[in-house]
Amino acid sequence: MIMTVTSTRLSSPDWPCQVKAPGSYDWERSAAKWLRELVPARYASYPAFIRHPVLLARHAQIQVEHEIRVARTALQTARADLPRLGLHEGAIEHTIKLYAAEVMQLQHIARSVRVVTRALLEAGR
Repeated sequence: MIMTVTSTRLSSPDWPCQVKAPGSYDWERSAAKWLRELVPARYASYPAFIRHPVLLARHAQIQVEHEIRVARTALQTARADLPRLGLHEGAIEHTIKLYAAEVMQLQHIARSVRVVTRALLEAGR
């Protein structure tokens, strides 16, 4: 079973560098630490999430998906909303690029959470 989990990490460009390879010493702890950084602090300290990293991974996935929706909304409405705030065209263009980059980064994080979740599930079998 460890072979499958390890091959997931080695073959996936989405595996986060902050998380040790599945099957290695303390890898689940490194996964939980990384996942805690993706959720609001109050969630990270809930006993159920501490005891069951796969629950933490589920919540992190929901959190990141929500952040993607927020960033997409901000991107889609920027051209109409930002001029009303008195921002000049350069600031608006910069902000649009920022939102676009954030959407891409969040999509990468969402893929990383899915890969880590899959590894945690495989390790628990």
